[in-house]
Amino acid sequence: MKLAFIGIGQVGAALAGNLSKLGHSVTVAARDPGSKSVTEALARFPKLTVATPEEAIAAAEVVFLATPFAAVEAALADPDAFAGKVLIDCTNPVGPNLTHGLNSERSGGEVVQDLVPQAKVVKAFTIYGFENFEDSSYPGYGDLRPAMLIAGNDAEARRVVATLCRELGWEPVDTGPIAMSLHLEHMTLLWIKMARVQGVGAGLVWARLQR
Repeated sequence: MKLAFIGIGQVGAALAGNLSKLGHSVTVAARDPGSKSVTEALARFPKLTVATPEEAIAAAEVVFLATPFAAVEAALADPDAFAGKVLIDCTNPVGPNLTHGLNSERSGGEVVQDLVPQAKVVKAFTIYGFENFEDSSYPGYGDLRPAMLIAGNDAEARRVVATLCRELGWEPVDTGPIAMSLHLEHMTLLWIKMARVQGVGAGLVWARLQR
């Protein structure tokens, strides 16, 4: 599958690198191909390629948005470029003192969908830290895999993202429409507070058990 990444920091690089190892064609969308984050990602994952945002998005079947939330509006400044694309929203609106950056009035996922109304936005890869995207393996639990909760309005787009989740070692949990992103974003805050602030550590994931 042809994938493009907008944002190649810790989360973006981890996901892009592992997807490139799985055989996907992964392109980093970069205005400055010589930037520190792009250079470091290419050094770690030599199968990645770099192109301008316009070229990377146009060629991609699926686009990952992995920027800080404050950069989302600028990253999606040309909504027509995303028409018909599956856009995976990996961002989190985090406010002061680890509060929800939109005051829990609406989700960041809905904001992204409003910015690119013709795209098929799916919130995913947001409820953990980058360490878990680098290595999703949790041996010793039999066939049980860590859960990856996803949300989006388009059912087929959610199926596409679910397939990528499985390839990356996750058990996708389809939570329904993009409005459910608010709860996923609160799960991210919960993870940060437990793993980072309380010192539980990054080796913390959620799992789904169902009778």
